[in-house]
Amino acid sequence: MRYLILGTTEALRPDGTPLPLGGARLRALLAALALRGGRAVSVGELADDVYGDDPPQDAPAALQALVGRLRRILGREAVASTPGPGYRLVAGPDDIDLHVFQRRAREGAARLDAGDPDTAATLLREALGLFRGPALADLPDPAGVRPEAQRLAALRQRVEADLRRGATDGLVPELTELTTTYPYDEAFRAHLIRALRAEGRHADALTAYESARRTLADALGADPGPELTALHHELLTGAPAPTPTPTPAPPATVPEAPEPLDLFSVSYT
Repeated sequence: MRYLILGTTEALRPDGTPLPLGGARLRALLAALALRGGRAVSVGELADDVYGDDPPQDAPAALQALVGRLRRILGREAVASTPGPGYRLVAGPDDIDLHVFQRRAREGAARLDAGDPDTAATLLREALGLFRGPALADLPDPAGVRPEAQRLAALRQRVEADLRRGATDGLVPELTELTTTYPYDEAFRAHLIRALRAEGRHADALTAYESARRTLADALGADPGPELTALHHELLTGAPAPTPTPTPAPPATVPEAPEPLDLFSVSYT
């Protein structure tokens, strides 16, 4: 059985056909269980995830009934009862798309750090391709914050991998859309400038920097960060920005030895 929670919640049979999950509560319960990757979840946590701010009068009993319905769809052995009390989805991380995404994203980031942008780009594309919509779409908004942040981090790394390997075809339109969607994300702004420069569009790169500077100043009252500032310097001078000279540390001093402690004069009252 495979479980998909990077979008609307789905349960797939071994042949890939979906099981009919029914209503929103059942999908929320399955998403909450799959989110934990096969770990035990307390009844209280599940009730919060499933019912949010509108729990029924007897939430534990309602949740127990909901678990019974889910077991009838997935098979009784698919959801185990645990001490606490609680429940656990009988599945491994490889059976849940969120956890497959996280593993591939980590592997892609590691390959990028190791200087292998080609493999990194492949792994990160595979990871991002698992998203079919907003992550954990059937759970309340707070539950989906972390996967969305992870998706954006993987997307930044995938663009970085493409830039490093010189695969800039299509990057400018993609990054133009991303900077419109995430106007305060300096990494996407910097990637757009680098992609424009790689295409030989020097004037457009300068315009993109100025747009980033104005947006940050008008909306946040902030100046561009070090990466954007360094890129701007390179665009103006054709040379990398100088590395700041580190301030020399003050000479180390050896502390004076403390006075010997007179044990007989210490009061223990």
